[in-house]
Amino acid sequence: MENYIVLRRPQTSTNSLKRAANPLSSNMLTVERLPIQAVADLARDPEVLAVTQPMATALVRPVPSSAPAPATGDAWGIGSVQADQSPYTGAGVTVAVLDTGIDRSHPAFAGMNVIESDFTGEGNGDLDGHGTHCAGTIFGQDVNGRRIGVARGVSQALIGKVIGQHNANSDILFRGLQWAAQERANIISMSLGFDFPGEVERKVQAGWPVDLATSQALEIYRGNLRLLDSLMAMFKAQAAFNAAPLVIAAAGNESRRSVNRDYKIAASLPAAADGVISVGAAGVSGPLYEIADFSNSFPHVTAPGVDVLSAWPGGTLHSIGGTSMACPHVAGVAALWWERLREARAPQLAQAVSAHLTAQARRDCFTLGFDSSDFGHGLVTAPLA
Repeated sequence: MENYIVLRRPQTSTNSLKRAANPLSSNMLTVERLPIQAVADLARDPEVLAVTQPMATALVRPVPSSAPAPATGDAWGIGSVQADQSPYTGAGVTVAVLDTGIDRSHPAFAGMNVIESDFTGEGNGDLDGHGTHCAGTIFGQDVNGRRIGVARGVSQALIGKVIGQHNANSDILFRGLQWAAQERANIISMSLGFDFPGEVERKVQAGWPVDLATSQALEIYRGNLRLLDSLMAMFKAQAAFNAAPLVIAAAGNESRRSVNRDYKIAASLPAAADGVISVGAAGVSGPLYEIADFSNSFPHVTAPGVDVLSAWPGGTLHSIGGTSMACPHVAGVAALWWERLREARAPQLAQAVSAHLTAQARRDCFTLGFDSSDFGHGLVTAPLA
């Protein structure tokens, strides 16, 4: 028998407001140890939306900075997305970060309402630094007079620890998504990916032939995609109640443009799922921007993702790069748009914010040689009025 993730249809309720208040009930998503015949039976059950084995997940690993971080000044991405010119701060917006946790004692998070939930079994806190860095870019307060956060007025941060030192898989990620939705997150940021190569390698180490290991890993990957698509459809169904979260994810760092400009990989899961805003990474090139050589192609939008300065465990600041660092810039800008559109009483806020992120993105700021397959709709910008 093996462990399987099972996603069932929500129970029908005559109380639509109750459904909106609890968009993903706790009994809809379960992990069950099942024989293969039971899996086949569940797959035919009309009340079951998806059933799949869990797949390993991993960080979208950051890229070391190409140069030492400047000793003074704000993080360069703040001005690039025009957050420094925006009258909005993300006030009243709840943002969830699903990552390696957070060093909540860092000065960047002083005075914030930070709610932590550990899904890895390792306990709260950040043993890696990745989650702290991402959170700092989204809503971190100034540190020693240096601005690192795009949306410094975010009222509540939900920190779901879904990547541990020795424990990370799609079951944990899906439970983190479920928790964030139940806690009524407006925006969910994920700088992680499904570890398809690792899944193949584990099968090979267990004695599987390479071709069969690859086929099996592909089937698990497809099953997790179907389940994630179903989760996103559930989130979207809450839009009429303004309870749908906006989900943003890093596109991935697998491309190798520096080796060959054609060595580009499309955005990977979870960024490639329906309804998720995938984010590519850009760096500065004189007065313009260029797409990072590692940034996966066909993102929805692009954001600063090279030599990004943000919070690091121990109260320090640290500069790294990757689509992992671009994703929280978009989450921060989304929080600014959320505040702006909520004030304007826009209906279905998640969809409205998504539309403004893409419509207001800049396409005329990139160097020659890049096109929409590299930067999507363009570089995100904050609302200026």
